[in-house]
Amino acid sequence: MDPELLQRITARRAELDELEEQLAQQLAEVRAERDELAVAEKVLERMSEQLAEERAAFAPAPGQVGGRAVMMIPHRAPDVEETMLPPDYQRNLSVVRQAAGPVMARQVGEALGVDVSVRSKLEPLRGKLVRLVDRGWLRKQPDGRFTTRL
Repeated sequence: MDPELLQRITARRAELDELEEQLAQQLAEVRAERDELAVAEKVLERMSEQLAEERAAFAPAPGQVGGRAVMMIPHRAPDVEETMLPPDYQRNLSVVRQAAGPVMARQVGEALGVDVSVRSKLEPLRGKLVRLVDRGWLRKQPDGRFTTRL
């Protein structure tokens, strides 16, 4: 056998052995990272489920008043989001927030399309705004105007 050819074969075998070792190390690293991602995914799913359960516990629940189902308004807290308010309260809050400054209930009604010339249509809106004040979502100034909390 040719010694030069034998030397080339031996050198190539050494290169391939080294490449195999590098690839095995890379494969081990890839598998380890994939396992870590699988664990992270399970933790994330578990945490998401827990957060969903906690949010459901704080979600406003309908109560009974005079035999009618009514939606309870949650108190404002760091873990209570605005989306937990009933839709009409969210709209009221949005109108006050978008105003350039403090607004009267009449102005909120006009923005919402309520017939403000009829007192009986404006008073329920004023009651909702006051309820938002009582729960800490809005602030009522001494002159009766409403503004967002600081």
